[in-house]
Amino acid sequence: MSSSTYPNAMKKNHFKFLLTLCVVALATQVIGPSSSLHAQGIDHSIPTNPPPPTLIINGAKQYQTIDGFGFSEAFGPADQLRTVSSTRDRTKILDLLFNTSIGAGFSILRNLLPSDAAHTIEPNNPGGPTATPQYVWDHNSWGQIWLAKQAQHYGVKQFYIDSWSAPSFMKTNGDEANGGTLCGAPGTSDTPVVSCSTGDWRQAYANYLVQYIKDYKSDGISITHIGFVNEPNLKISYSSMVMTAPQMADFAKVLGTTLRASSFHPQVVCCEAQGWDLAQNYTNAITSDPTVNGYVGVISSHGYTGFPTFTLTGTGQKHIWQTEWSTFDAWDPSWDDGSNDSGFTWAQRAYTGLTAANLSAFFYWWGLANSTDNQGLILYKNNAIETSKRLWALANYSRFVRPRAIRIGTTSSNSNLQLTAFKNTNGSISIIVLNTSKSDTPVTFSLQNTGITQDYVATPYITNALHNTAAQAQLSIQNQTFSATVPARSLVTYQVTPVH
Repeated sequence: MSSSTYPNAMKKNHFKFLLTLCVVALATQVIGPSSSLHAQGIDHSIPTNPPPPTLIINGAKQYQTIDGFGFSEAFGPADQLRTVSSTRDRTKILDLLFNTSIGAGFSILRNLLPSDAAHTIEPNNPGGPTATPQYVWDHNSWGQIWLAKQAQHYGVKQFYIDSWSAPSFMKTNGDEANGGTLCGAPGTSDTPVVSCSTGDWRQAYANYLVQYIKDYKSDGISITHIGFVNEPNLKISYSSMVMTAPQMADFAKVLGTTLRASSFHPQVVCCEAQGWDLAQNYTNAITSDPTVNGYVGVISSHGYTGFPTFTLTGTGQKHIWQTEWSTFDAWDPSWDDGSNDSGFTWAQRAYTGLTAANLSAFFYWWGLANSTDNQGLILYKNNAIETSKRLWALANYSRFVRPRAIRIGTTSSNSNLQLTAFKNTNGSISIIVLNTSKSDTPVTFSLQNTGITQDYVATPYITNALHNTAAQAQLSIQNQTFSATVPARSLVTYQVTPVH
C-alpha cells in the first residue's frame, strides 16, 4: 500500500507507537535493563525539609562555677556618675548597669585603690616602713564608695578592690606612676633584693591594703576580693608598678599572711597581666609554690594583648577571672558592623571566654564613660545617655547567669550556633545561643538531666540590631523539649523557669 493511500489516522497512530517505543528504549538505557518506569516507583511528591537540629542541654555534665560579670568606674567615672545633675538620668544609668529586670544586672564591682596623693589614704611618707602611718579616709574614694552603696541597693554583694600601685614613697622610682618596683621585693641572682635607701616596704604595703578594707567596712561595704597590682608587666605614665612573676608570688605571701592575721578574709586575686598571652607565666609563679598557692583564691588576667581563648594550666579548682578589657577606637554603639567594638563581637568574646578559658567572671573596663571611645558600655555626654550594643550583649549573659550558677553541658550539631547553658541556684536554666549565620535557624532544645518538666516555660530575650535584651513570647516545654527559631546574627537567651 502506497503512502498516498495510507489513512491519515493510521499514520498518526503508527507515529505515536514508534515514539513510545523510542522513549521506552531510551529509559531502559538510562535507568537500566532490569528497571522500568513503573517498577522504579518514582516519588513525584515535593521533597520535605530536613528536621531542625537538636541542641542538647545536659545537666549531668558540669563545668566551672560562675562568680558573675562586672565592670569598673576607676579614675573618675564613678564621681562623674555621682555628680550627674539629673536624678532621672543618674537612676537610669544605675538601672542600666545593675537592674536585673531592665538592665545588665552586673554582679561584681571592681574599684581602684588610689595611690596618687590626691586620693590615696596615705598621701605622706610616715618616715619609714616601720613608722606609724597617718591614714586619711574621706569616705568617698573618688566617688567609688557612693557607687558601691548604690550597687548594694541593687543586690550586688561582690566588691573587688584592686591597687594599681603602692604609694610613691614605697617604690624604687619614688613615683606612684611610671612603673617602679616595690622596695624590698626579691630581685635577681646578682641583686637578690630590690633595695631602697628607705628600706623594705612590703609589710607596710600589705598593711596599707588591709587598711583600705577596714575603711570600706566602716562605710558598710564588705570586700570580697582584693588585688595588689594592675598589669605588672606595664610601665605607664599614670598609676603603675612593675613586678616580675617571682615578685608577685613573694608579695602574695606577705599579703596573705597579713590578711589571715586580720579579721578580714577576702580572696586574694592575682595577677592582672595585660593579656592572656602573659597570664600563664604569672600563674606558674603562684601555683608552683604551695604556700603562695594557698593564699591566692582567684587567678586573673586582662584581655588586651591576648584574648582568653584557652585554659590556664595548673590552676586546680581556682576560679579564673578576666578582669579588664575594652577597645579604644572612636565610639561605636553598633551591633554587627564587623568591628572589634560591636556587640556581636563582644557576644562572641564572652562565649569563647566562658567555654574555651573556663572563666568564672567576665569584666568590661568602664560601665559609664564621658570619653568618646569604647572604654565604656554607656556614653553620657551633653546630658544625653547612649547605650552601646556591647552593654546588651553582656546583659544577655549577666542578667540571667547569676552568681554561683554552674555551666552545664551543651551539644550543637550546627556550627553556626554558639551555645552555652547554665544552671542557677534557684533551679532556672539559662540557655544562650549566638546565631552567627545570616539565616534564621529553627532548632529543637532537648533538656536532659536538668530536672525540668512540662511545668516550665522558656522565655527568649533577644539582642540584635533591633532589640536590646528584649523579652519575647514564652515557649511551652513538653517532654523536656521545646522548639524555637533563632534569628540570623542574633544573641538569644532562653530563660527556663517554672510556670507561675
